[in-house]
Amino acid sequence: MSMKLSVKHTVDQWFNKIAKNPALGVTVSILWLIVIGWIAFGWNLGNTGLIDETEPLFAEASRQMFVTGDWITPFFNGDTRFDKPALIYWCQAIAYAIIGVNEWAVRLPSAIAAFALVCLAFYTVQWYLGKQDELEQISRPTRRYKTSFIAAALMALNGETIIWARIGVSDMLLTGCIASALLCFFLGYAGKGVESRKQGAGSKEQGENSSPLPPAPCPSASSAPFPNKWYIACYVLIAGAILTKGPVGIVLPGLIVAAFLLYVGKLREVLREMRLLVGILIILGLSVPWYALVIWRNGWNYINAFFGYHNLERFTEVVNGHSAPWYFYFLVVLLGFAPYSVYLPISIVRLKFWQRSHWRSLERFQQFGLFAWFWFASIFGFFSIAVTKLPSYVLPLMPAAAILVALFWSDFFQDTQARQTTPGSSSPTPPISPSFLRASGWVNVMFLSVLATALFNITHILGTDPAISNFHELIQQSGLPVIAGLMWLICAVAVGGLLLSHRWNYIIGINLIGFVAFLIFVLTPASFFIDRERQLPLRELSAVILEAKQPNEELIMLGFKKPSVVFYSHIHVNYLRFPQEAIEHIQNQAAKGLQPPSLLLLAEQKKFLQMDLQPDDYKSLSTKGAYSLVRVPFKKKKNQKIDIS
Repeated sequence: MSMKLSVKHTVDQWFNKIAKNPALGVTVSILWLIVIGWIAFGWNLGNTGLIDETEPLFAEASRQMFVTGDWITPFFNGDTRFDKPALIYWCQAIAYAIIGVNEWAVRLPSAIAAFALVCLAFYTVQWYLGKQDELEQISRPTRRYKTSFIAAALMALNGETIIWARIGVSDMLLTGCIASALLCFFLGYAGKGVESRKQGAGSKEQGENSSPLPPAPCPSASSAPFPNKWYIACYVLIAGAILTKGPVGIVLPGLIVAAFLLYVGKLREVLREMRLLVGILIILGLSVPWYALVIWRNGWNYINAFFGYHNLERFTEVVNGHSAPWYFYFLVVLLGFAPYSVYLPISIVRLKFWQRSHWRSLERFQQFGLFAWFWFASIFGFFSIAVTKLPSYVLPLMPAAAILVALFWSDFFQDTQARQTTPGSSSPTPPISPSFLRASGWVNVMFLSVLATALFNITHILGTDPAISNFHELIQQSGLPVIAGLMWLICAVAVGGLLLSHRWNYIIGINLIGFVAFLIFVLTPASFFIDRERQLPLRELSAVILEAKQPNEELIMLGFKKPSVVFYSHIHVNYLRFPQEAIEHIQNQAAKGLQPPSLLLLAEQKKFLQMDLQPDDYKSLSTKGAYSLVRVPFKKKKNQKIDIS
């Protein structure tokens, strides 16, 4: 026990040293953010190929912008691509200009958006806890630094965030804009409350001095023509979200902020201080010009495709078969935020958000946990109502989940000196009951045990992949399921041991260490394994196509759609679904007498065999993985009709 207290006292002394030396505190914080940012977002970011099917669509549309100089209308494979607005394409095209057309450039905007969000969240949590200490007139550097470090780590080191931060699609950029906008709003909102409190304290001091003169009028923030810097940043980021994914970029933050302000009874007051009209002008001024230009150029085609199909229909109808049961997002959050998701229920319950009078009586900055709850619940509820469901839709609530769990664990990151002082009654949440904590801890143990068991038996759980014929055998031979299962089993035992010895504050650290080990020794090798078996054959065939293709020779892809071939070969691809459809197309092209008198056919081997071509009807160029690349020459029959037989 004495050794445990000694270690704890040493940690407290180290954090006190950081607190007394601002330069050291900033240095340590920056190093921490760089380390977790590199592990989560930077390490091996561009060392695997693009992942079919969505990522190459963005990558190629951005490449077309970069090559053609048309920064208004996105194109893919010769057709307009109205799925998403232009910001993600602009960011990727700029990255191409800086570091070249490669996988790093495709994914860099997503990684930067995720890292910037983590840094802003780190700052916000530090600021909030610092103001809480200031209000309670106590210094708790250990609690402040540990909580902000944990919040940043939870936000970066979870499966949902890592997946989308390492893929060159628009979801992480949208999350970065929306989540950063919400954090900026809260900093503006809470900062205004701190200013008002200081002004009130100053007025009280003047009254106590009983000066015969009235206090000098202070310039009120409410009379300023512009909102404060944080509100302005919020408006700019909302405009960025609109340019990333459309109306949802303003609907989600607007819904969250409005619900929160209505609950705390400050809607009119805060909207006035936010200078809402000025904010709307900022948002419209930054986001509308591109929409106006793309509509001016493409007219109703864009309006119907983007606003109709990709926004309204996705919310009201099932699009592309992406339907799911009502509990779908419970599973997404449970697994996507694992293993920390087991502490979300207790993190939410401890807030007692139903006690409205309590939360309305607090200082603005003390409502940070409540704001995170509204953030989490609003996004979860919004997309649960939507008919089309995808795992990436709830990505913007993951930062709120990380904040909620980090604030819960902050109760256990107390300083030695602070624990000897009676805590002030100004704390926004009461301490959690030890019985609830023990229950959550044992749920953590059970969850890790179930996870370990599932990974041991992963080959019986995963479905088949047509691109990898012996998928299950290869996974088993890699040994990754055994390594993953053992890792989480060890973590389960470690958490159980900490629970029995009542060392609560180390439990979240064990979960984080387990996830980092899982990322380094399982997820990263698995990503290389999947890339080698699933994507590498297509990249190799793309290189063969570039070398073998004759001028004006057509390329047909039969039985599947893999946009990565378009990106890597820089060639237009004609997608055909059925073997008979391909035969008829070849016959039609042959009848036209085109030059060159042949075409390239890229097909899954099963589909190719179904075409029943004779050996002299084609020339095999290459076979990689599950795919074959052949050249089909056009032939003339004796009756002079062009055919392939």
